[in-house]
Amino acid sequence: METIYYDKAIELLHKVSTPNGFLASAENTSNYQRVWARDGVICGLAALASGDEKIIKTFKNTLETLAKYQHELGTIPSNVLVGEDKVDVSYGGLAGRVDAVTWFVIGVCQYAFHTKDDSFIWKHENEIEKALRLLEAWEFNNRHLIYVPLSGNWADEYITDGYVLYDQLLRIWALKCYNYFKKSKTISIKIEKIKEQIEINFLPNSEGQKIHERAYYEMDFQDYLPCSFSPSGYKNQFDAFANSLALLLNIGTKKTQNKIINHSYKLALNTKLGLLPAFWPPIFENDEHWNLLKDNCKYEFRNYPYEFHNGGNWPMVNGFFGLALIFKSEELKAKAILDRINEANSLNNFSFFENFNSNTSMPNGVSFCAWSAAATIIVHQSLYTNFKILL
Repeated sequence: METIYYDKAIELLHKVSTPNGFLASAENTSNYQRVWARDGVICGLAALASGDEKIIKTFKNTLETLAKYQHELGTIPSNVLVGEDKVDVSYGGLAGRVDAVTWFVIGVCQYAFHTKDDSFIWKHENEIEKALRLLEAWEFNNRHLIYVPLSGNWADEYITDGYVLYDQLLRIWALKCYNYFKKSKTISIKIEKIKEQIEINFLPNSEGQKIHERAYYEMDFQDYLPCSFSPSGYKNQFDAFANSLALLLNIGTKKTQNKIINHSYKLALNTKLGLLPAFWPPIFENDEHWNLLKDNCKYEFRNYPYEFHNGGNWPMVNGFFGLALIFKSEELKAKAILDRINEANSLNNFSFFENFNSNTSMPNGVSFCAWSAAATIIVHQSLYTNFKILL
């Protein structure tokens, strides 16, 4: 029975494959019938894990599309619609998408690494270098952490802004991937500087000059890394994606990492679907950040408590948690998370919903969401084959 979950996930990635790359969903919803940077790269990781030649080719096409429409300043499109009579390129909605840049670099490097095609790196060296220079500019204060606007990444209707942990970690991953090929001392030093600043500013009881010293010492640190801080202080919600990346990138001490694992797994077990919520705890109407959350939407409000980014369960996010558990030799826990991902993806005759209400387990968002399928493939192949992402 277990292979049906994997087979259905592969089937969905075939359905969303186009000559220009992966679409975000097989559902006929206009904004999802586009080639997206982060969605496409995450689906691409699944393609590489599967070894399926057709969808690996789709991944390559995804990267070529993103490279083709890179802005002259280095910005990678958030998404691209390639139609018969027009091309519509978006670099973001209410704000630009910082993580499109890092996901693109990660994607090019992962493709080259797993296909053993180093020429793909050098073909896109100019685009990668432009992207990395742009990230340098986005530091603004030249202190090694990029400054992300509200609505500036995948959690585009949530409250994180400023020095967002998720984006700092993606940047480290992108630099490490690129340096696997480039072997640059300058990049190696930059990686260490970014990591040092993350540990100084996001870990409790750390030594070193803080960016926001007063806010740091007023923070009530928990058994995980806070999601972001800015001139207005820290936001202390648990960010499942960011903390999973922290485990994959070995941020902090082993004691810190064990605390993250234990906190995350316990939190997952306490939801009806047995999956991690994207951010926790939910923000309610009487909470400090409710108005910030309520007003951060371009069309309709979706961040009701326990839903969407505001405490909702995303199979995609749990895919990276499962990957992190495998990386930390917690295979039994990873297998349990994979089982829960598969159960969620199979609801309503394998509808692969985007996310779920973590309190009621009711589905939200679009169905046949490609990166929900990618979560199954990545964790399955990492558990049962010798597939390993480049870190």
